[in-house]
Amino acid sequence: MFMDDDNPLCQGEQIAAYLDGELDAGAGGLFEQHLLECRLCNTELNMQRLFMRELDTTLRLDPGLSVPSNFAQIVAARAQSDMSGLRDGSEHKRALRFCLILALASFAMLGAAASEAVFFTGRTMASQIFGIFGVLWTTLYDAAVGLTVISRVISGGLIRESPFAGLTALLLALGVVLLSLLISSYHRHHEMRLSE
Repeated sequence: MFMDDDNPLCQGEQIAAYLDGELDAGAGGLFEQHLLECRLCNTELNMQRLFMRELDTTLRLDPGLSVPSNFAQIVAARAQSDMSGLRDGSEHKRALRFCLILALASFAMLGAAASEAVFFTGRTMASQIFGIFGVLWTTLYDAAVGLTVISRVISGGLIRESPFAGLTALLLALGVVLLSLLISSYHRHHEMRLSE
């Protein structure tokens, strides 16, 4: 319930007094005029009327209970006076603290429940990443071993007794790499000319 605390007619006590018939004719007329202008008070009045009707209907369903005839008005007035403490700023801060504590507790419980799923997902992702790195390492290692074997065969077949056989193999491998780079560079430049 959001009301203008500066306006004396815009108070919850005025609504309760109006419903209970405790306002005199002048104050009642002023309050009714205020209701025409204040949508918030009008809404609050309608909500309290609806509450009192529902309470009266509920109490009429069970004839075994003996309650006073104006029980709904008494309960509504009591509820209104009990709710006055909620307008206080300290009450809002206390309610906010309780909400934060409940939110943190619920996040902690959700985290505990979901921790197994998170750890399982992390383990699965880590094993896949390590598997990919393992395949790459094995491929690079096998390629290096293959190049070494090929270079030994080529260098041994070309220059059998030369002391520079290792250097010749290294220069041959460097020449193959440079030739590959030149061919790919040529193709890139050729494609760029065609696209212009």
